[in-house]
Amino acid sequence: MQEETPALADALVARGFDVLVETNGSLDISAVNDACIKIVDIKCPSSGENDKNDMKNIGRLGHLDQVKFVIADRADYVFAKKTSCSITAIPKSQVLFSPVYGLLAPATLAEWILKDALDVRLHLQQHKTIWPDERGR
Repeated sequence: MQEETPALADALVARGFDVLVETNGSLDISAVNDACIKIVDIKCPSSGENDKNDMKNIGRLGHLDQVKFVIADRADYVFAKKTSCSITAIPKSQVLFSPVYGLLAPATLAEWILKDALDVRLHLQQHKTIWPDERGR
């Protein structure tokens, strides 16, 4: 999060805009206006970044917020499944499981979710499907 993000979000909310802020989950989300929808990315083990998760953010979620897990393999899936069970402030439909593009087939992740009857949403990175050969989109 950039230092100016909370002030920008406040200004946009004050002007009547719907504001969504996506964060990598390493910083306290309570600095962002409660009227904003916060999309918190909880890093899975394969990312090498999961030690940077601010897990207290789970308790800071508002009822409109979302949580996203980007999953590369079965170990990430098990981590996401276990962690998502502790999320009670938001509907499970606002918990997103997204496969790492090119590493985990969406069908495989969908099969795991269905087999375990998880009440989560499969989230695909459409820009990578639409423009698979373009970096940075």
